[in-house]
Amino acid sequence: MNQNVTLESQALTKTYFSTEPPTEVLRGIDLSVRSGEFLVIMGASGSGKSTLLYSISGMDRPTDGKVLLDGRELTSLRDAEMAHVRLTQMGFVFQQAHFLGNLDVRDNILLPALKAASKENKNAAIARADALMDRFGIAHIKDHGVTQVSGGQLQRASICRALAGEPSVLFADEPTGALNSSMSTEVMDALTDVHRSGTTIVMVTHDPAVAARGERVIYLRDGVLVDSHEAGPWQAEQAQQREDDLQAWLRNLGF
Repeated sequence: MNQNVTLESQALTKTYFSTEPPTEVLRGIDLSVRSGEFLVIMGASGSGKSTLLYSISGMDRPTDGKVLLDGRELTSLRDAEMAHVRLTQMGFVFQQAHFLGNLDVRDNILLPALKAASKENKNAAIARADALMDRFGIAHIKDHGVTQVSGGQLQRASICRALAGEPSVLFADEPTGALNSSMSTEVMDALTDVHRSGTTIVMVTHDPAVAARGERVIYLRDGVLVDSHEAGPWQAEQAQQREDDLQAWLRNLGF
């Protein structure tokens, strides 16, 4: 794997001043994500894991500190510039698909990719989205409405949408949180395939079975990065051992 740093945070803080006293959610997070890495963020409820994901992806602005993507400082960008970076260099998968009800599955996948593509590259973006639907086994539902497909199919469509713009980093916030175990496995198989193709993934989850897919797991407590667990590349035949090792590590941290 290329060990070059793709994404980095330096002394990242996030404080909400709407409470009295102010609430410190992130307290000086230093984090480096390697190019092509599958990084998982874990922690108890309220530990700051989703806030960290939103801050390093530019969806939320930190109170202090820096975020760099491929050496470019994101925290100094204007809102419109940051929106362009998210559209062209990042992909997002959330717990809920957030699809538009008036569009079919294919059009929902295509919408951000077409918005990001130049006029000359729109046909290539369409071909890429169709290829992704084939790759993840949802080409047969492309004309379906979003209420006519399963939760697992919708999340695979979310992954297609996130990848259609060829992002350098894919962010996933509890991507299996609303799914049953069978659908969860289906979605994680898709994300594992994405990672093996070279895409950097940063994922938040509370589920150790899901987190075991990652190469590295970091643990937050009260907005501080307290420990890191290196698991190495995913091997399906080692799934139970990986989960057992992760569970033991989490127990030692009081999870």
